Amino acid sequence: MGDDTQLKIIAVTDALKEFLCEKNRRYGDSAIHPMHVFSKESAGEQLCVRLDDKLSRIKNSNELRKNDLIDTLGYMVLLCIENDWLDFEDQID
Repeated sequence: MGDDTQLKIIAVTDALKEFLCEKNRRYGDSAIHPMHVFSKESAGEQLCVRLDDKLSRIKNSNELRKNDLIDTLGYMVLLCIENDWLDFEDQID
């Protein structure tokens, strides 16, 4: 992998980190600790529903939108957190 690609991976993941931390602060950690006012489903199940909605929007859109892609990445990160998948070394083959 080229140095340029490595730097871009770092830039994107750093930006995603900042984005997710700010959204988490603004929403009061509601993705992992939902209020359960209307939905009583687990945080993991609610994240899967959000992912399904975003993937449906991407599939049915004529263009790929940055917002949809970033939200999808964010929900996937939060789903990893919900499942306590915090390290990925065992996935490298």
